[in-house]
Amino acid sequence: MKNIIIFDDNNVRKQLLPITYTRPITKIRVGITTIEEKWQALLGEGTYSYLTASYLKKKFPTTLRSQNLLVAGHVIPTPQLAWQALALKSGEAIVDSEGQLIAFNGSAQDFDNHNYATTLAPVEPTTAIKHLWDIFALNGEVLRSDYERITAGRQSHPLPPSCTVIGDPGQIFIEKGASVEGACLNTKGGPIYIGENVEVMEGACVRGPFAACHDAKVRIGAKVYGATTLGPYCKIGGEVENTVMIGYSNKAHEGFLGDAVIGEWCNIGGGTTASNLKNDYSEIRLWNYATQRFDHTGLQFCGPIMGDHCKTGVNCMLNTATVLGVGVNVYGAGFPRNFVASFMEGGSTSGFKDVKMRPFLATAKRVMARRGIELTPDDCDMLEAIYKLAKKYK
Repeated sequence: MKNIIIFDDNNVRKQLLPITYTRPITKIRVGITTIEEKWQALLGEGTYSYLTASYLKKKFPTTLRSQNLLVAGHVIPTPQLAWQALALKSGEAIVDSEGQLIAFNGSAQDFDNHNYATTLAPVEPTTAIKHLWDIFALNGEVLRSDYERITAGRQSHPLPPSCTVIGDPGQIFIEKGASVEGACLNTKGGPIYIGENVEVMEGACVRGPFAACHDAKVRIGAKVYGATTLGPYCKIGGEVENTVMIGYSNKAHEGFLGDAVIGEWCNIGGGTTASNLKNDYSEIRLWNYATQRFDHTGLQFCGPIMGDHCKTGVNCMLNTATVLGVGVNVYGAGFPRNFVASFMEGGSTSGFKDVKMRPFLATAKRVMARRGIELTPDDCDMLEAIYKLAKKYK
């Protein structure tokens, strides 16, 4: 059985903060599944572990053997790329045209020293998540690919007659336990995937490509545009477009969210609306943790990026391309600044102050318990490490 290690490219990991503060890159959801789940589906049986930031290793440990298959956590695998990785002989590596390592078969020492006996070009052009906006910009393309892989040779559960379908009904797949009643589903733009125990309530209008992972909810009258992905247990209402919610987060009420990435355990208060377009239609600049400045993106549309455990109060407003670190709580009138460092709370009128760690952990424990998930000592250690790291951005 192969020992498979999914590694973080450190430069890419810094580009993907704050989303990668609390997880290895491979735990990012894009399309229907996480990148890790794509590698696992294509590489098959093996012992899987991670190579990531030192403070994450207690929660995401590394299993090392004399011979390891290491694959890049930011690369979206295809069947052809996975086959090429599995066929690597000892000492062989797959390296793209930019010199970035995609896969290596060999010892940890040779990996650390970049000691590759032979380098091979990938068998086909690769798709990779290198910037925060790639998560939502590539979501439609990856979602279509995931849909084909997950539904191949399988039969969807029937769609109730109370629903209206625009486009090809064959592009709708419903898993067991899902409830979809009185909804309008449009597949002209892409497929619609409804996971196990998902509930799509009456009056919801959904345009593909769209995916709702297990136990997610689309509330009454929601307006959902592609390409949108809801991770496990996410809830949405109001208007949502081209957004990835990684998991366990809620936007249950009215308000607009578009071209956005939302981490886990976030709660977006009723009426919160986030801009995704500047009034002068100019190019968007986005806070970059790696450069510690607002960098040009080449984008015209970009909404909020929220790290894990973020919250917004009722009727909050967020400027275009606002980046919120881990554990941020925004409330009050007016627009907060476009970057709020981790573990800060407040707003434009009241100003921001530090979040106190003990009550924050108590709240996180209560929030996670509602979904039957324990806040472990390793979680607490990780969050406290991020708290210390965040100080240099305040």
